[in-house]
Amino acid sequence: MAKVYTDNDADLGVLQNKTLAVLGFGSQGHAHALNLKDSGCRVIIGLYEGSKSIPVAQEKGFEVVRTAEAVRRADVIMVALPDTKQPAAYEKDIAPNLSAGKTLLFSHGFSIHFKTIVPPKNVNVIMVAPKGPGHIVRRQYTEGKGVPSLIAVYQNPGKDAKAIALAWAKGIGATRAGVLQTSFKEETETDLFGEQTVLCGGLSALVQAGYETLVEAGYQPEMAYFECLHELKLIADLMNEAGISGMRFSVSETAKWGDVSVGPKIIDASVKKRMKAALTDIQSGKFAKGWIAEYKGGYKKYNALLKQGEKHSIEKVGERLRGLMPWMKKRQIKGAQAAY
Repeated sequence: MAKVYTDNDADLGVLQNKTLAVLGFGSQGHAHALNLKDSGCRVIIGLYEGSKSIPVAQEKGFEVVRTAEAVRRADVIMVALPDTKQPAAYEKDIAPNLSAGKTLLFSHGFSIHFKTIVPPKNVNVIMVAPKGPGHIVRRQYTEGKGVPSLIAVYQNPGKDAKAIALAWAKGIGATRAGVLQTSFKEETETDLFGEQTVLCGGLSALVQAGYETLVEAGYQPEMAYFECLHELKLIADLMNEAGISGMRFSVSETAKWGDVSVGPKIIDASVKKRMKAALTDIQSGKFAKGWIAEYKGGYKKYNALLKQGEKHSIEKVGERLRGLMPWMKKRQIKGAQAAY
């Protein structure tokens, strides 16, 4: 069994006399910065000139400086930029301003594991990776809760890397929920696998396929939406609270029988075989190379696939039905991009 670190295992005092820099103010960046600030830490924000996030961060009470200056001034530097944009920022602003004794911190292991960034040996390299999106990391903290997180140590010349990682995890509220230690390799490969085959890719494809099957069979799109998407959160919440068996306890006998007798025929051995192939592509670096090439090519296929998904009828039907529920928190995503 993996050791679970909690509040008693972490000392915020480790960060007391240190300046913490968060490079980027997007999903994870803003959450880490705000939570650490509220935990009493000294936090500055590093952004490129002209970033749309500058006034946003300033409005939240942060001192905002250029990325290079933030790296020079900070003892611990969180690289909260998209995986594809980290290498250029590292070469231009981070590497020239790193010095012995500093700590580089990542919330995902992609750049280190796939070596798009190769840090010098005289700096600590650590990871604090919350198992949830940034807005949840922030919300849970303000509610006195926390999002479980992973920590990892890649380089430890200062002999204090783990203590810094645990202190940072405590500062963002993660030790309230529990922190596990992993490696950059394990976090990166399992995170990519989960995103692609279950949490995002697999789930989106499953929902759309179910919706299309019902609509093509002549059922009303609204019925298909409720059955294949709306109720999904209710089932996921039950799983989250009590596991798969706990979910089954809460649904009808008919639903349980359909679950155990039909589900394995849909998600069968052939699906698992393709999951293994996806994992192999991740482990070999094939996926990473393809994703980096897509970024360098201007995101052409990526943007085309996203636009194709936005045009699916399930989106229009869902928008109308969600509009009938004023108590449901709405998120406007059209034309919106994460800020850095």
